Amino acid sequence: MRRGIAATALVASLALAATACGGDDSGSDSSGPVTITWWDTSNATNEAPTYKALVKEFEAANKDIKVKYVNVPFDQAQNKFDTAAGSKGAPDVLRSEVGWTPAFAKKGFFLPLDGTDALAEQDKFRSNLLEQAKYEGKTYGVPLVTDTLALVYNKQLFEKAGITEAPKSWDDLKKAAATIKGKTGVDGYWGSTQAYYAQSFLYGEGTDTVDAGAKKITVNSAEAKKAYGTWLDLFDGKGLHKADTTADAYAHIQDAFVNGKVAAIVQGPWEITNFYKGSAFKDKANLGIATVPAGSSGKAGAPTGGHNLSVYAGSDEAHQKAALKFVNFMTSAKSQEAIALKNSTLPTRDDAYTDKVKADPGIAGYQGVLAAAQPRPALPEYSSLWGPLDTELPKIAGGKESLDKGLSSAETAIAKLVPDFSK
Repeated sequence: MRRGIAATALVASLALAATACGGDDSGSDSSGPVTITWWDTSNATNEAPTYKALVKEFEAANKDIKVKYVNVPFDQAQNKFDTAAGSKGAPDVLRSEVGWTPAFAKKGFFLPLDGTDALAEQDKFRSNLLEQAKYEGKTYGVPLVTDTLALVYNKQLFEKAGITEAPKSWDDLKKAAATIKGKTGVDGYWGSTQAYYAQSFLYGEGTDTVDAGAKKITVNSAEAKKAYGTWLDLFDGKGLHKADTTADAYAHIQDAFVNGKVAAIVQGPWEITNFYKGSAFKDKANLGIATVPAGSSGKAGAPTGGHNLSVYAGSDEAHQKAALKFVNFMTSAKSQEAIALKNSTLPTRDDAYTDKVKADPGIAGYQGVLAAAQPRPALPEYSSLWGPLDTELPKIAGGKESLDKGLSSAETAIAKLVPDFSK
């Protein structure tokens, strides 16, 4: 969720909190080094130290460039950058969630990177991730880390129940959950009510929230209703944990899984390090990772998430040149390997999946499911479309409104976000 969902709320007074920026705080003169500012949105405790170390390494190799590192909470960064860029006071480099990239490109806040130093090794990156960094044919971000969702499971609990392989379909998962409950007394599966996690059910029926190419809202289509019907059924039955609609649901589900109180959940690689901290996964080999189960169409997949590094279009030429060099360094194979080894995140280029990186079973497992990941369409509003569903799905799962009513309400709200789309 942390990398899959766009930021939602930020008090206006926070938007212009004191931050250095490329446009009006260069920290340099004509003879001294250029100082660029980087807003990093990674986890301040688990991930940021790795990025800070790489900044020092970059500065040591580039004496004419200084990097002012600012860690901005992920759930504040989108709105904060939007406000700062609109007032010509944004950082020179932003760690931009993939859903933000086309939105900021549309506003003219990001510099096109095709043919620049930032993309000097363009052919090394996974092509689908580069496509996700584009808007109207131009590339506005260099993929730094990627992610997707997978079915993660407790191998020991599955083995105790006599289940030898991960479920291939949602029906298989329901049967497995009942068997696990009967054999071990532990619930077999606990699903999320959040829209990002429910996206895989749409893919399993061959549909999406919208059809971007046809400019049509499809969240209330027959296929979508079937998808969300399958999602809803997984909250009720033997071995299926009931829906948690509280504000702390994410933490509850995660805690139950890492401590062996539920056998399987759907989760992303940003939790790999936290999986290993739980009592159930002291032995890392106990962590099973499989492609999210398929729907009735036979299709399986999950949304592609992750972060790009993007350069602010409002910075002057000297700062942009330095920023492009910095982006190239941070997204190099060597840097991505270092990030993966320290943070257990997934690289965006194949040459960074070294033997050392793949020795982590979590990374190796998620690398195996990346082929089924589905890139988001280059629609600036796409990430915001999950907002209405995040309002309606908990009501549906909690029994406070019907599936038909909830999807109809979501459709109405989405129509306001993409007014040129038909229903």
